[in-house]
Amino acid sequence: MATFNLTPSNPSTFSLSGIFGLETAHVWISIPVSMSYIVSLSGNVMLLFIIGKEQTLHKPMYLLLSMLALTDIAASTLVVPKALCIFWFNFKNITVGWCLTQMFFLHTVSFTQSAILMIMAFDRYVAICNPLRYTTILTNARVSKLGLVGLIRSALFILPLPLILSRLPFCANLIIHQMHCEHMAVAKISCGDITVSRMYSLVMAFVVSGIDLVLIALSYGLIIRDILKMSSKKSHQKALNTCTAHICVMLTTYSPGFFTSLTHRFGQGVHPHVHIILSNLTFLIPPMLNPIIYGVKTKELRDKVGKYTSRICSLGH
Repeated sequence: MATFNLTPSNPSTFSLSGIFGLETAHVWISIPVSMSYIVSLSGNVMLLFIIGKEQTLHKPMYLLLSMLALTDIAASTLVVPKALCIFWFNFKNITVGWCLTQMFFLHTVSFTQSAILMIMAFDRYVAICNPLRYTTILTNARVSKLGLVGLIRSALFILPLPLILSRLPFCANLIIHQMHCEHMAVAKISCGDITVSRMYSLVMAFVVSGIDLVLIALSYGLIIRDILKMSSKKSHQKALNTCTAHICVMLTTYSPGFFTSLTHRFGQGVHPHVHIILSNLTFLIPPMLNPIIYGVKTKELRDKVGKYTSRICSLGH
């Protein structure tokens, strides 16, 4: 990915502005950014450790949760260290090759998260609507293959984006008003025609994320249909509780990306720092909140976290 052919008018480096318009507050902004990164890494690494150590958690649901944790770690790590270098040391330059590579991996990770959330919805559908066949329909091997297909699909759809940008000329303005190389932020500083790039990204977002959202909605429609058929309130409550964590994670994952996409394409009067903050919330909030949501809402996982936390506390004393 680092050896893109650039047109003769292209430079070798770009400059990331950080949060344009709030440069004087960079040091203060770095505090919540770094704290969220620490919480994100701690939570997701703990989640992976506990799921890996506990044989009772070697199930499709927790395998999917491990995949989500890995994408959360990747997303925040691709963004935060470079952002902190800008905030603390004013290291704004980034090579074109690394910029396009970062863009490829960031958007691939985002689409992979969408695929994982879709598989999770299917997992909840089978668990509630076909509980007796759950172990035969969803095995660890099958879930692993579905996750791999989601990753390959994301990479193949994203690959044209940096390839198209690498063919565009970048003339005078080499400052990307962002903390990372987001596709539209890079496209906007080109002095060439970005119509193809803009249209491809828009169509791709609607096709890939749109299909995932339709399948998620279909899964939950079938779940709600089956819940309404249940006679007891206790059964209703139990079925809904199994979906609560997944619904919360979907809201934290899709909402920032949705608003970012809208403001980039239609919010012409919105101040640049609003675009930048919204865009980066996508890589800061979900990785921080996802392990907390599943840790709180999933009893089996909550018990295991409590067990390991007790052990650590007893060692400290």
